[in-house]
Amino acid sequence: MHHEIYTVIDFAIIAPYTLHIVFDDGHTQVIDFLPMLRGEMFGPLRDLDIFNGVTIDEEAGTLVWPNGADFDPATLHDWESVGAAMIRMAQSWPKSLAPIQRAEAVAA
Repeated sequence: MHHEIYTVIDFAIIAPYTLHIVFDDGHTQVIDFLPMLRGEMFGPLRDLDIFNGVTIDEEAGTLVWPNGADFDPATLHDWESVGAAMIRMAQSWPKSLAPIQRAEAVAA
């Protein structure tokens, strides 16, 4: 099976838990990560302060969060075709203890 290699070259936080991502081939993707934020690694990202701490790992070309969480850039690049399966998989992970921070709560 052939697996394309993509790198993230830029991103913007456009809403709570939602990123606009730019890849090295010019492709862009808007992803709402909230359905994926479960389990030991991704659950802590439900805290918007942690989620908004996302950066680009220049060496790996991927998005990385302060707790070490990251997603394969190829998965993010092809989100339209793999996102639903990823979300279904995430639903089997334990729920996070971190509450969801809604935009209105953050603005207060």
